[in-house]
Amino acid sequence: MSGMKYLRPLVILTVLLICALLAAGCTSSSPAGTTTTAQPATTIAPAASSGSIIVFAGAGLKAPLDEIGTAFAQKYGIDVQYNYGGAGTLVTQMNLTKKGDVFMPGSTVEFQTAKDQGLVTTSQLVAYHVPVIAVQKGNPKNITTLADFARPGLKIALGDANATAIGKAGAKMFKKLNITAAVEKNVVTRTPTINELTVFMNLGQADAALLTLDQIDATKVDAIVIPVKDNNVLVTPIGATTFSQNTGAADKFVAYVASDEGKAFFAKHGFPIYPDPVYASVTP
Repeated sequence: MSGMKYLRPLVILTVLLICALLAAGCTSSSPAGTTTTAQPATTIAPAASSGSIIVFAGAGLKAPLDEIGTAFAQKYGIDVQYNYGGAGTLVTQMNLTKKGDVFMPGSTVEFQTAKDQGLVTTSQLVAYHVPVIAVQKGNPKNITTLADFARPGLKIALGDANATAIGKAGAKMFKKLNITAAVEKNVVTRTPTINELTVFMNLGQADAALLTLDQIDATKVDAIVIPVKDNNVLVTPIGATTFSQNTGAADKFVAYVASDEGKAFFAKHGFPIYPDPVYASVTP
């Protein structure tokens, strides 16, 4: 009886030990002798960035360039930041800051200005900025030619001749027709960018404006073509700056924009692509 007294706790301890071992076996699906380690979730790292560039560009080029920036970044891993504005303003900014990698104004006139100041050197030609007469839907004022801009009583909207490519183009055409003073009497606004000029016209604030073909929204205004011989068609260039801190990326961006793939974005947004037989007589 005394032996049984000491045997009972021993039996109970043995049973408890067996149960513990069985429980441990039930909590693991791994084969005997193996260890299971929790694995972290698999993640896909973003494509490595090859830096970034800053592009000084005419405001009227925003639509195609925004799309080009996205496509270029996806293709080459180079981020593109834009500084949009009137070309005259951009040249001033580049002179003051000496920052930025690429310059793309609305015309070769502004590019030459930047070149004369040592800000850029070579360029490639991409598309045409074709001036057209924009009038309100239905042309209630019966405006048919640039000469009509001098007719008394009209409200005319123009781009700033010192800041925008379209402003400079208009000044040259009015001077050629000898109507500069008469037109000026009708001017109700001169905007610092062509985008603001387009908005002003689309809101019905003027009877007529000098815009470019790519800016015309046919649902809001009508466009009157200016014959090439009387027009001041602009050619849009692009080139790297002389003070770029990332010349490799800048040159790659210039080449991409001037390629067939890059030009296709301009065609999508209504720009005639350089070269075009229609404008063969236009001197860049």
